[in-house]
Amino acid sequence: MTERAARSDLQTVDEAAQIVVEMREAVAAGSEHWFLALLAAVRRWPIAREAAHGREYRYLIGGEAFDWLLLAERLWLELEDLVAEAEGEDLLFHGRFPLEMEEAEFERLLGAKHRFHLNFVYGVRVEETLQLAIQEEVAKERHASRIWENGHMDDEICQRLYGSTRLELLAEFRKEQALPAGDEISLAGLREFTYWLFKHRVRNHDPARVASDTRKGVVQMERLEALRRRRLARPDGADSLSS
Repeated sequence: MTERAARSDLQTVDEAAQIVVEMREAVAAGSEHWFLALLAAVRRWPIAREAAHGREYRYLIGGEAFDWLLLAERLWLELEDLVAEAEGEDLLFHGRFPLEMEEAEFERLLGAKHRFHLNFVYGVRVEETLQLAIQEEVAKERHASRIWENGHMDDEICQRLYGSTRLELLAEFRKEQALPAGDEISLAGLREFTYWLFKHRVRNHDPARVASDTRKGVVQMERLEALRRRRLARPDGADSLSS
């Protein structure tokens, strides 16, 4: 690392520290709701990845997809002595905002990062739910035909969506990213891989197929979100066998 690069990194770290100070001051003084102060910090945050509180955080995936909720989790640790714990849990574990907010307002508050947030939604979240939708299709087909196999579910999903086995895709991903060979992958690495799979699917299928598969993932995500909201609306928050 050059001296200039090192100096730039230090300036970025100092800027992030100042953002945390200003966020805490706004919340402690009561001049701004904690969620708005947190979103302001998210909008200004200059670091794509960092080690903090004994953990590595990777906010920007593939240089394009922004996991704002992961950054919110990291910033919440700076506010947890100032805000009711239940409010933080509602946001981080259940995705419930503490304030009523339209999507247009959320977009305004995130600023330029909102476009990268949408990349994360479609490139990671929707891709994950698309894989789940295909998994359910495969499971139903195997049950209907009474064909039971030990394992290979991941390979079947990947073959249908991406045209190769999971290990073949993972090897291609590692080679493209200049990563060591192997089949082990961290949670952060899995999100990088999922985003890479999304881009692989877009590159290798015709637009109509891409749109159809993406819509299937969106529908699955909306279905899971509806089920989650129903569960949270119950007094005990428990699932019901009769639902």
